[in-house]
Amino acid sequence: MIELSVLVLPDRDPAAFVADVRAAEALGVRTVWTYDHLTWTPLKDRPWHAAVPMLAAAAVATSRVRLGTQVATPNYRHPVTFAKEIMTLDHLSGGRLEIGVGAGAEGADAAVLGDPPRSRAERAGRFAEWLGLLDHLLTHDVSTVRGPRYSAVEARQMPGCLQRPRVPLTVAATGPRAMALAARHGQAWVTYGAYRRQDEPEGWFAALEEQGRGLDAALDAAGRPRAAPRRIAQVALDMTWPFESPDRYADFAGRLRDAGFHELTLHWPRPDDARGMPSGALDLVAATHQSSRRASRKAER
Repeated sequence: MIELSVLVLPDRDPAAFVADVRAAEALGVRTVWTYDHLTWTPLKDRPWHAAVPMLAAAAVATSRVRLGTQVATPNYRHPVTFAKEIMTLDHLSGGRLEIGVGAGAEGADAAVLGDPPRSRAERAGRFAEWLGLLDHLLTHDVSTVRGPRYSAVEARQMPGCLQRPRVPLTVAATGPRAMALAARHGQAWVTYGAYRRQDEPEGWFAALEEQGRGLDAALDAAGRPRAAPRRIAQVALDMTWPFESPDRYADFAGRLRDAGFHELTLHWPRPDDARGMPSGALDLVAATHQSSRRASRKAER
């Protein structure tokens, strides 16, 4: 069975955001993720709220669903301050927090602090150091670490995360360097597949399978079992073909399961239906996953 998660954008007012998260929880999704940006280019002229306070509001308004970022990056976050926010969110949520992390692309978030453009290799190196320090901070009460880009001097992280040894990290990765980080630090791995092939179903699936083999190789090199991290496929906001019919969606979810993915993340329906999962598709999506859960329980008896 592949589990369903959703991504709720933080561009609506907090009350509407929380209402969507509660509706998703009632639907039975595993995780509600939200984008961690200061500005998101496709909606750059619309209101946009910060991820951490929005997740804090959702945490105190829900009781079961897991909550997380998809994904936080070094573009504007420092590991010391972000670790403290993660720890606090984990306590607010009663241990239901998951943190998605990635290298970060060039764009508004990368430029907002006045930093110069970075090459892909520079972003990859920065991410490796950032993620290593974040992992260290989340598993130590007091840390002093000095690096070329990031340092922590007697950074105190008490009482520590509610989840032990720390909040689970979901690492976004498509290439070898990021895959190695996912294999080393990740309790889960997330991918969009081939971003430029979203309108080509066979090409999209082929890219996911190739990336899965890349993660297998990275896990082998790291000495971790291939089954160790959860594998999450995230459907891009403009990818609509999976929702053309109930049969099309059932086939879509089944192919992801057969490719070794544990979780499928869709964008929660939006008021204007202009982007993301159409509101009319929510019933067929829910019915497909509920049927899958029933079949899985029956098989376990």
